[in-house]
Amino acid sequence: MKQGRFYPLLVLLTAMAVVFAACAPAQQAPAQEEAGQAQEGAAAGQEAAAPSAGENVIRIYTSWPLQGPMLPEGESMKRAVDLALKHYLDARDGQGPAGFTIEVVNLDDASPTTGSWDGTIEAENAQKCVNDPDCMVYFATYNSGAAKVSIPITNRAGMAQITPANTYPGLTKPWAEGEPDIYYPAGNRPTYFRTNAADDVQGWAGAAWARCLGYQRVYLLDDRQLYGKGVVDAFIQQAEKEGLELVGRDGVESTDIDFRSLLTKVKAANPDLVYGGFVIDSGGPQVIQQMAALGLFDQGIKFMGPDGLVNPALVEQVGGPEVANDNVLLTFPGLAPSQLTSPEGQKFFNDFIAEYGVEPSPWSTYAYQAMQVILDSIERAGTKDRGAILEAMRNTQDFQGITGVFSFDENGDPTLTALGGNIVRDGEIQYVGPISPDMYPDQCEAANPWQ
Repeated sequence: MKQGRFYPLLVLLTAMAVVFAACAPAQQAPAQEEAGQAQEGAAAGQEAAAPSAGENVIRIYTSWPLQGPMLPEGESMKRAVDLALKHYLDARDGQGPAGFTIEVVNLDDASPTTGSWDGTIEAENAQKCVNDPDCMVYFATYNSGAAKVSIPITNRAGMAQITPANTYPGLTKPWAEGEPDIYYPAGNRPTYFRTNAADDVQGWAGAAWARCLGYQRVYLLDDRQLYGKGVVDAFIQQAEKEGLELVGRDGVESTDIDFRSLLTKVKAANPDLVYGGFVIDSGGPQVIQQMAALGLFDQGIKFMGPDGLVNPALVEQVGGPEVANDNVLLTFPGLAPSQLTSPEGQKFFNDFIAEYGVEPSPWSTYAYQAMQVILDSIERAGTKDRGAILEAMRNTQDFQGITGVFSFDENGDPTLTALGGNIVRDGEIQYVGPISPDMYPDQCEAANPWQ
C-alpha cells in the first residue's frame, strides 16, 4: 500500500487572532437570501477608512477562523502565508513585488461565542479591506459559506479575492439555482479565485473511491451548510453512476450534540458506509464518536468524509485513536504538504518545520500557494491599483506553484487539480493514494488502505 504520514497530531497552538466584538451566529439561509444580506451589509454600516500606510505599502487582508476547533488549521495557514512572503523576499534580496512593501493584516471571522465562522463578522472583515485604500487583495475565506458573504462585497469593489481553502462549486460555476451569478452583483467575473479543486470533483471522487473499496450501501449525512450539503450532493451524483445503493439521507444542525437517535436510525438501515458532509466544527467529530459508542464500527460500518474533517484536531475530538483508527476515511481536494514533490514544495515543507517546529496542516499548502499568486500578480501589475492587480491575477498563466504548473480558467478555477484518499491509522491521518471520479476499476489498487 502507498502510505506516508499526512501530518502528526498537533498540540494546541497559541492563538494570535484579531478578535472582534461578539456577534450573532451566521444563519444558514438559502444562497440567494444570504448573498442578498451580504450585499445589503456592504452598502450599510460603512466604516471609516484605515489610516494610509503610504504610497509604497500594499496591504493584504486575510480572513478565516483563528479560534475554537479551527485554531490549529487557521494558525498553520497564517504561518504558511508569512513563510511565502519570507521566501519571496529572500529570493529577491528583500525587495517586495514591484518594489512595494507588503503588509499582511490577519482578521478572524469566527464568533468568540461559538468559535465558528460568523457571517456578520465576515462581512465586517471584507468591508474593512474594501474601506482601506491600501488593501489591494482580500485573502479569504476558509469556509465556503463565509465566501458567499464576502464575494459580493469585494466584487462590487472591483478587487481580487482569493481563497486558501474554499471548495464549494457554486462559488465559481453553475451548481444551485442562480449560482454563481448571485455572488457577483457587479458582474465583471472572475474577481474570485482558488488554486485547489472544488467539491464537485471531490464528491465524485469520494463515491468512486467508495465503490473501489467495495462499499455498496451508503447512508448520507450533512450539516445543512453550503459546503457540507454541496459535497454530499456531488457524492450522490457519482454514486448513482457507480450503482451504489443510497439507503438514507439526513441533515443535522451543528448545534446538536446528541446524535444517538439519528445514528440508531442509520444503524437500522444497515449501510456499510456513512458518508458525512461536515467540517470540524459542524458536528462531524460528534457523529464519529457516537458511531463508535453505538457499535456501528463494531458492526463493520465505516465513515467517509471530505476535507472539512482533515484537521489536526480530528483524532482527539472523536475520542482518540481507538475510535478513529481504520474506521475513518477522508478525501482531500489537493496535495498535503508532505506529498509535495517539487523543489519549491519540499522547501516549503522543510522550512515550515524548521521555522515553527511542527508540520504544516493540510490547507497550508494552498494558503502558501495562493500567497505566491498574490505576490506574482502584484509584481506583474507593477502598480498599486486594485483593478490592475485583479487583471493580472485573471491573466495568471502557466504559473509555477508548489503543487505544479497551472493557470486560471474563465471561472477563476485552477487548470490543475489533485485529489487524495486518506485513512486514520496509528492516531494520524495517513495518505493512502490518489483518487479521481473515473478511478474505478483500473486505479483502485493504488488507493486501497487494506491492500
